[in-house]
Order: sequence, then structure tokens, then C-alpha cells
Amino acid sequence: TQRMSPMTTRRFTPACPAELRQRGVPLFRENRADYASDSAAYRAIAPKLGCSPDSLRVWCQQAERDAGQRVGLTTAEKDRLKELEQEVRQLRQANEILKRANAYFAAAEIDRPFRK
Repeated sequence: TQRMSPMTTRRFTPACPAELRQRGVPLFRENRADYASDSAAYRAIAPKLGCSPDSLRVWCQQAERDAGQRVGLTTAEKDRLKELEQEVRQLRQANEILKRANAYFAAAEIDRPFRK
């Protein structure tokens, strides 16, 4: 196994393709009435899709958020938040580089001999 340094970021790759998610949510909604609880429905339907019950639960809850039926961030809001967080990280890095460059040139200016 390859160890990653704390500074290395690893992109999340979903275990299940988007098509599976798009099929799973309607399948759950159509068959939910056949089960005593949401949990029982997740446990029964997920193996048919080839995913975990927890994955199916998360997909269904996110679909409800996207439809305005559940409180929380929509997929579009989550995507925008990720973009903004990345932009903030990049701006902070650029700011740090500029601070270091400024300190370097300020020190070089002090060391320069005075001319009349």
C-alpha cells in the first residue's frame, strides 16, 4: 500500500456510478410502501442494486434535499461550496507567497548599500 502525506489530497471517487444512483432513488420510492420502515426498504432494495443500504439511504436523502423536501444543502449548493473552498485555499496560498516575496525583497532592500 502507498502511504500519502498529510498534504496530499485524494479525490473522492464514488463506488457506485451516477446511473446506479439515478435508478436507485426511484426504485426506493416506488417500493417503499411494501416495507414496514425506510430502513427495511433500504436493506431489501440495496442488494438488488449492488450497493450498501447506507449508500441508498444517502442518495434518497440527498434527492429529497434537492427537491426541497428535506432541510440541508442541495447538490448544487454543495458543489458551489466546494468550489469556493478551493478558491479560498488557492487565494491563501497566493497570499502566503506574496507575503514571503515581500519579506524577501524588503530584507534585500535593507542590505543594499546607501547611495547619494
